[in-house]
Amino acid sequence: MIRFIIITLLVLSVIAITPMLISEPGYIAIAMGGKIIEMTVYTAIFWLGFSFLILFVSFRLLRGSYKLSFGGWRKIIFANHRRALKDFNKGIAAYVLGDYQKAEHLLAKSAEPANQQQTAYLLAASAAEKQNLRPNTQHYLALLEHHNTDQYIVKTAGIESVIVKIQLLINHEEYAQARLVIDEYHKHIGHDTRLLQLEIDLCLIEERYEAAVQNLALARKQKDFDQYKLEKSENIAFTAIFNKLIRKHDQQALVDYWQKLTKKIKQREAVLFAYCRILAENGIVAPLEKLLLPTLKKEASDNFIKQLTELPLAKATNQTEIFIAAVQKHLHVNQHSIKWLTCLGHLALAAGQWQMSEKAFHSLFTVEGYLTNNDDLKACALALSKQSKYHQANELLQQILN
Repeated sequence: MIRFIIITLLVLSVIAITPMLISEPGYIAIAMGGKIIEMTVYTAIFWLGFSFLILFVSFRLLRGSYKLSFGGWRKIIFANHRRALKDFNKGIAAYVLGDYQKAEHLLAKSAEPANQQQTAYLLAASAAEKQNLRPNTQHYLALLEHHNTDQYIVKTAGIESVIVKIQLLINHEEYAQARLVIDEYHKHIGHDTRLLQLEIDLCLIEERYEAAVQNLALARKQKDFDQYKLEKSENIAFTAIFNKLIRKHDQQALVDYWQKLTKKIKQREAVLFAYCRILAENGIVAPLEKLLLPTLKKEASDNFIKQLTELPLAKATNQTEIFIAAVQKHLHVNQHSIKWLTCLGHLALAAGQWQMSEKAFHSLFTVEGYLTNNDDLKACALALSKQSKYHQANELLQQILN
């Protein structure tokens, strides 16, 4: 470019100087609108070349200026978006690091300009919840509801966003709104374990126990479903159903419902003990022996023993004596069994055999490998106090406090 300009200037200089060196330069006359313009041939060539040079330089300058302007304008237009994305990423990092106040501020501020409303508002709502800022959480959920339709959420952010939204609504007792969202995505329940768990939780909250049982049957088919939560939910649902039957109807309605259950369901410990608990609470003790003794005579699981000892057996003295006899047979085989000593101590306490309960617990406390359990200490303290051994009972209770 510089070389071209230099050459052009040299040519024009030659053209400008040449007429001064020759005597017959030649003339050109141009008539325009009644005016006549006269100039030498060399002058015309000079101005023509000079005009061409000016046009060429102007064109190059304008083209470069256009490119510069477009890039500059693009930077100005998207500067806010880039800054918002930076804040959005900082907000996510703050959330991961547990700085929920900073995370909430950055995510809420960057949601719109970064065009990340779905993720930003959900995380901002979660951050506000972790700070116990209920109004803020509801505000972000309202913004999210206003901005996006539920179908848009799945397409852009996936079912995970829906799950977070439902969990937040349940946590803030917005059960009606949570139900609307779950029903909107009901077809996903059989394919996503997390959504199925929320459906079960919400059914229990709504006291729709029959619906909860149906969903629990579906959960049994999911390999990755949390077994602890499944059994806990199953126990709550069936306990509520059994209790409702006996209170709103009668004992026969409860028995009929139990008989209609499949053998596979009856054998589940969560369901079995839910039924036994309702029977024991209502003084219907006769069926307990038939339901529990066969398993107790075998190598019952630790969970079975734990739930057995938690039953309200005060009204089932005769059955408790039968259970005690079965446990003593196991202790004849292994007198240092932690499981069976624990069971004997609690069953003897329920049967009012204070001395037997005390001895069982004292033997339990001396077994190598036994881990102190507050429930066992409380039970032993009660057995001691029933025998007026208050000092010893107080010592055990002090262990709990310490």
